[in-house]
Amino acid sequence: MLFVCYAKCSTCAKARSWMNENKIEYHERDIKGDKPNYEELKVWYKLSGLPLKRFFNTSGLVYRDLGLKDKLATMTEDEQLQLLATDGMLVKRPLVVDGDTVLVGFREKEWAAHWGVE
Repeated sequence: MLFVCYAKCSTCAKARSWMNENKIEYHERDIKGDKPNYEELKVWYKLSGLPLKRFFNTSGLVYRDLGLKDKLATMTEDEQLQLLATDGMLVKRPLVVDGDTVLVGFREKEWAAHWGVE
């Protein structure tokens, strides 16, 4: 399982701790140093079943600096995926890829349900 995160992110730290406590094995990948590429993002987006906007780190500085709140609505999916691939800090984190399942952001109940943890 792939755990894509940012070392300085408190939510990623909570997710990492939760996985360690529940003995869930993962391979960690730094979202800034080894950012997801276009093809990965395209596959993960399709597998997730989520709206593409959920893949954007809407509270991040890069998102705000680029004024994406107003621009995303006029962009195609392909343009949005291309943009996400330019900077790992645009991508919502943590992001988990476990087979055919993709989880975006840390929602403990969602994660617990996925791994059958009570």
